[in-house]
Amino acid sequence: MEKRNAENISLKENWKLNLHLKICKWCRAYKQKLEILDDILKRKLAQEEKTEINESEIQSFKEKVFKNLDI
Repeated sequence: MEKRNAENISLKENWKLNLHLKICKWCRAYKQKLEILDDILKRKLAQEEKTEINESEIQSFKEKVFKNLDI
C-alpha cells in the first residue's frame, strides 16, 4: 500500500493488493489508518503551516483508528 502511495505500481501488483485487501481485515484497517494519516498531513501542508500535529489531532486520529478497527 505504501509503495502504491509513493509510486505507480504495475497492474498485476495493484490487482493482487486489491484482492488481498478484500480478504484481510487487518490490511484493510491498516489502509484506513494510512488514508487518515495522509489526509491529516495533506491538510497541514495545504494550510502552509508548520507540520507539527497538535494533541487534539493526535487524539482524533486515534479515535478514528479505533473506530475503524472496532476496538
